[in-house]
Amino acid sequence: MHPLDCPIWQSLTGAHAGFSIGGPLAKRFQPDVNVFATARDDSLEALQALADLVGPGEQVFVMQVAKIAIPPGLVATNTAPGVQMVASRPIAGGDWEGITELGEGNAPDMLALARLTEPGPFLPRTHLMGRFLGIKIAGRLVAMAGERMAAPGYTEVSAVCSHPDFRGQGFARKLSAAVAARIFARGQTPFLHSWKENHAAIALYESLGFAWRTDVNVAVLERDG
Repeated sequence: MHPLDCPIWQSLTGAHAGFSIGGPLAKRFQPDVNVFATARDDSLEALQALADLVGPGEQVFVMQVAKIAIPPGLVATNTAPGVQMVASRPIAGGDWEGITELGEGNAPDMLALARLTEPGPFLPRTHLMGRFLGIKIAGRLVAMAGERMAAPGYTEVSAVCSHPDFRGQGFARKLSAAVAARIFARGQTPFLHSWKENHAAIALYESLGFAWRTDVNVAVLERDG
């Protein structure tokens, strides 16, 4: 199995173990960090352990290459196909002018921008999963990109978004390249995910040097009834 076939498990048992809830059979991120969860495998014991991590009224996202087995007591309220892309060559950071490092002091603005643009699950402490970069205009955060899941030798580029008032200025491309270049500089390979139908995003990432590695399955799970 490739380490990116189940990046959630790799992340929660490795770089993000400190944000993990669960045991040896199933894990999820702390609920204010991210919504992703996973079972170790499709055994009944592991699937039951995953179901036990989902409380009433909660939702978790499962994302993996293999077909997703629904744990007993849970239902899939939404499913969608995605793609996983990996950098096929080193990516240059390009022009860093106007790019700023984002940190704890920027957390409210990062959350507000993510809620407005919906680049993927982003919660109050998602920014702690990795380093983030942004572009500000007149003190206002108008675009950002950063790091999310990690596997041995790999770090994910994620949360790429631009405020609707500032789209079309190349900010998403500039920040994606900068984040990827920094990952390469650490001796790791950048990877990312996109919805399979988001052709514009896929074309952008291909132009930067990312290539399709595999399709992925995504399901939103919650308690049945």
